[in-house]
Amino acid sequence: MIKKILLGAFCMAQFSLVYANENPVETVHNHPLTSYSGNFQKVPKTVIIKTKKFKVRIDKQPNGKYLYQSWGANSKLTSKPSMIISNGELIPDGTGGNYYYEFKNNGYTYQVWRNYITSSDPVPPYSLIVNDTNGNEISNEPANVVKN
Repeated sequence: MIKKILLGAFCMAQFSLVYANENPVETVHNHPLTSYSGNFQKVPKTVIIKTKKFKVRIDKQPNGKYLYQSWGANSKLTSKPSMIISNGELIPDGTGGNYYYEFKNNGYTYQVWRNYITSSDPVPPYSLIVNDTNGNEISNEPANVVKN
């Protein structure tokens, strides 16, 4: 009986390894991000978030980089953005599916974090973090999705 159980477990492990090698994987910065739901989430081409002070739109560009546009929280997205930053990067964070977009402008660093897995509950789906020219955090705001 034990031999049958062990044989079954061994066969399932072998099939799992073969199946894992056949799944499609999208690579971003040499980190695997799977293109299906599971421990990882698909990265949207466009995301719009809103913090207490800002609305932020992030779009994937044809060159693979990301575009950051921001407005005041009460402004309409059809109006001219107050800030536009191009050449942003998508940076995976760990193996749980979290990632962030990073943009640099005049020495300041803007990061929009996607919070799938955290140690605190409840957590907003996104966070906007701004660091000054010395790397000091000057803003950290929770954000909710306006459009995903």
